Amino acid sequence: MEIRKRTLFKISVSLIIIFLLWKAFLNYDNKILSVTSDLGEISGIEYDKDGNLWAINDSGNSTEIHQIDSLGEIHRSIEITNAKNIDWEDLTQDDFGHFFVGDFGNNSNKRRDLTIYKIENPIDIKATETEAEIIRFKFSDQDLDNTNDSIKNFDMEAFIFYKGRLYLFTKNRTKPFDGYTNLYRMEDYASNQRAQKVSRFKTCKSGKYQCWITGAAISPNRKTLALLGSNKIWIFKNWKGDDFFSGEVTDIDLGLITQKEAITFMNDSLVVIADEKFRGIGGNLYAYPID
Repeated sequence: MEIRKRTLFKISVSLIIIFLLWKAFLNYDNKILSVTSDLGEISGIEYDKDGNLWAINDSGNSTEIHQIDSLGEIHRSIEITNAKNIDWEDLTQDDFGHFFVGDFGNNSNKRRDLTIYKIENPIDIKATETEAEIIRFKFSDQDLDNTNDSIKNFDMEAFIFYKGRLYLFTKNRTKPFDGYTNLYRMEDYASNQRAQKVSRFKTCKSGKYQCWITGAAISPNRKTLALLGSNKIWIFKNWKGDDFFSGEVTDIDLGLITQKEAITFMNDSLVVIADEKFRGIGGNLYAYPID
């Protein structure tokens, strides 16, 4: 009987240890809240100037931006009436609080209708609808007739606004995978443009799912850039000019492998991340200190 008790005790301790390790791996201590299933494909988040959090869903969903309340429910939605949601992938804003919606998901690297929608500060939109300025663009160095797998680095899920311009970061789909994200620059006003390549950065080469860039954010003081992956954040500081990859870089292991596609700064030292809900996992907001 004593041996049986000791065995049961050992099993109980082992189960507790496994549970604690599992909990640590999922990193629930960083979880803020779960979001409504209506945001099950959340792909971009951004705080407005009053501290309200807004979100978008990706491809095939409505052309709305949604304000999230403190319980993770949708408090308010604004429809962009002259927009399409072919593949909405990220949100950012300029110094005046105008929001930009990136409809530039490009999995096959063949899209000829890459678009960014610019709307006024959502604080100032009192109705449930608005119209956007439309920015259309192509990549200056892409030949759309060249479909070679080795150059497929024109998918996009991340961008920011910085000093009057928009900066975009590619999601690499090269075969064989080489691990680079490319940085492009473009103007922030309605026009037809060619995004100009600035630089590139090798995230890693251990596997595309760990090395893909799926979101970007810049701190309110404009001194820190955060690039998001499925289980990591890359932090950039002290860059030169507008080449964010020319400065110092560190990375943060999130300890949580989910389909994370949205990141924003709550303040200069804290980021908020959202992940999509997939097979019962995810659909949450998480907060991470970056210092």
